[in-house]
Amino acid sequence: MTSINNITIEAADTAAAERFYAAAFGLGDLVRVRAAQGPSTGFRGFTLSLMVAQPADVHALVDAAAAAGATVVKPAAKSMWGYGGVVQAPDGTIWKVATSAKKDTGPATGRVENIVLLLGVADIVASKRFYVEQGLTVGKSFARMYVEFDSGSSPVKLALYRRKALAKDAGVAPDGTGSHRITISGGPFTDPDGFAWEPAVLTARS
Repeated sequence: MTSINNITIEAADTAAAERFYAAAFGLGDLVRVRAAQGPSTGFRGFTLSLMVAQPADVHALVDAAAAAGATVVKPAAKSMWGYGGVVQAPDGTIWKVATSAKKDTGPATGRVENIVLLLGVADIVASKRFYVEQGLTVGKSFARMYVEFDSGSSPVKLALYRRKALAKDAGVAPDGTGSHRITISGGPFTDPDGFAWEPAVLTARS
């Protein structure tokens, strides 16, 4: 396994989830939806980040998500690292929209430059070792707090963060039980924190 081809989000109402993602982010087949396989409460242990070029794009996507039915958890605002906001989709998935830029250089395009899947893990060292054994190469690593893998040509980048720190960054409580409600394409295996990976299924694009 060397890359993530797409992710599948499980939702209680698949039709509503599909309408939301089409209206809010327009990510095509990078994000798929299927019926929920098990109960889930609270924080699901992961976030998805949409990286964009400038603050105007952050506002455009946060506003589009809110208009499509998302709850704004953190309004778009400047931070130490750039500019960003957090929304929770109607299906419960937490999305962060962010940029490292603090000033606009042109009108908003709403274009997503890349997607980062952040998994909240109990033991950074153990999870890092597990993914290296699956064939991933570490791109960045900060002590026992954060690990980012080299994504190569993958449309989705994988990173690991301590679960409580990830929940704090997202603006939600860290407690949660049951299904993660996400499956990642590029396996098959299940990681130490219970995140399931399935064999990659490629879809032709127009």
